Amino acid sequence: MTTERINPAELSPPTGFSHAVTTTGSRVVYLAGQTALDTEGKIVGSTLPDQFERALTNLLTALRAAGGTPTDLARVTVYTTDVADYRTHAPELGRIWRKLAGSEYPAMAVLGVVRLWDTQALVELDGVAVLP
Repeated sequence: MTTERINPAELSPPTGFSHAVTTTGSRVVYLAGQTALDTEGKIVGSTLPDQFERALTNLLTALRAAGGTPTDLARVTVYTTDVADYRTHAPELGRIWRKLAGSEYPAMAVLGVVRLWDTQALVELDGVAVLP
């Protein structure tokens, strides 16, 4: 698989995302939304960074089970119940991303939502990956 991250000089410099991603590969993996659920089905973590780390870990676990790695991610959507809190914690969330997924970012969007399926959930991530 090849992945090219495209960040045109005509757009603002991306921070924590890529403006566009092109991929070639033979297998597309659609990753369901992941929250901070533990193996017992309970939300863990009381802060956005804690829940983000668990949700990203869960997303990457599903990706690895499908045979992929973080560099195979072409698109991730983040749903949060508090965009202002997400922006406040953005530097810390970036550090968590780099620790778990590396320094390459997929195309991303952050969407504010009224609530998530589990009322205690503060953040949910879904994605699309292209595998070789």
